[in-house]
Amino acid sequence: MRRLPDAAARGKSITLELEGESVPAREGEPVACSLVAAGESVLARSIKYHRARGPYCFSGACSHCLMRVDGVPNVYTCRVPARAGMKLERQNAYPSAKVDVFEAIDWFFPKGLDHHEMFAGMPVAEQVMAKVARQLAGLGLLPDAPAPARMPARIVRVRVAVVGGGAAGLAAAHTLAARGVSFLLFERDAQPGGRHLTGALEPDAPALPDTSALPPDSVRTRATAIGLFDDAEGRFLAVVVESPEGLQLLRVYAERFLLAPGGHPPMLPFENNDLPGVYSGHAASLLARRHGVAPAVAALVGSGEGLYALARLMEAQGTKLAAVVDLKGPVPASAPAGSVRGGAPKAHGLGSVSALSYESESGRRVKVACDAVLVAVGPSPSFELPRQGGAKVEFDEAREVFAVVADADGRTAAADVWVAGDVTGGGSTAQAAAAGQRAAEALSRDLAGGAS
Repeated sequence: MRRLPDAAARGKSITLELEGESVPAREGEPVACSLVAAGESVLARSIKYHRARGPYCFSGACSHCLMRVDGVPNVYTCRVPARAGMKLERQNAYPSAKVDVFEAIDWFFPKGLDHHEMFAGMPVAEQVMAKVARQLAGLGLLPDAPAPARMPARIVRVRVAVVGGGAAGLAAAHTLAARGVSFLLFERDAQPGGRHLTGALEPDAPALPDTSALPPDSVRTRATAIGLFDDAEGRFLAVVVESPEGLQLLRVYAERFLLAPGGHPPMLPFENNDLPGVYSGHAASLLARRHGVAPAVAALVGSGEGLYALARLMEAQGTKLAAVVDLKGPVPASAPAGSVRGGAPKAHGLGSVSALSYESESGRRVKVACDAVLVAVGPSPSFELPRQGGAKVEFDEAREVFAVVADADGRTAAADVWVAGDVTGGGSTAQAAAAGQRAAEALSRDLAGGAS
């Protein structure tokens, strides 16, 4: 990865400390971004086979970027803003993540290691093996200091609780505001906008809604919804809010819940897909658009319009496209030069990506050199929260994802749970915004007693 020419305008230059060495960074960018931009592709080792791990999704969904930060283990470095002087340590490796003696486990057991059956029936050996397995699989060490005292939970009451500040959530918020319905929108990022700000550019995408036009204090950022629960007072949304004083739990009681949490980047099943240097399309577009970091030479693999939108974005950032491999096809006439239909992709490299190979339509194996493999496929819906609230989830065979079942207006099997956007199976930014608006309009009618 490399910093783009305008990097100096993207934040104050600072330094982080990575295991005793200084690493340049930009204040406020994700720590994982700072590291990959500085050429540090290996951030950790996997807990069983000790394979090298680097960030993949940049959305806190894959755990490949977990590190010890300022004495606290298992921190998602893709979600933590860089601050001057932060102390970073890699985890689960001995003596270091770059040269880990336990990596030999992967070579000794090429067909997999089932420690549950090793020495089974041999009491002493079985106990020793269980202890060894626990040590090898341990994720991080205990923190350097006790956790700070928890702030007391706070109760909030509102007519509508909206989760997600992407295209769907923002469109819903503006619709609710126009109809005079009180709401609170919770967005886990520091800035709402979702794909408006971080996705590959779409030609029909609507403009980013102006959050300053919404009622004061109706949008809460750095606020992560962690569950829907019921108690004697009714149903509430549990939200963890970050503030300078620390983390605080909000219990948000609402008459209706409009859930638009979007989706997370899935991983395609191909050989060596866990090598550092393999990134999701979401990660690549976020790094380029928001933080000014992009590969020098990239191979793209995936399907759909998102593949080609990402290819155009990378080209605009000066990235050389080694290959654009469409796994489903057909390749559109407007695709960037070099785009091909292919299959059976494989990442190559020792410790990090150095090449991608694929099978061409003629059956010939083609290999191209690159420093990153970008996986561009549609998001996997974040259905967990709606499902916890009683919504039905089914497998969508056409899109090959599990998605929330809802009608055109976002109604689910739970009377007080409504959904919009990628959580129902994916689509464009324009489609997500339209879905958010429809759901908010229908929900408003429902609150007013006008639902059919």
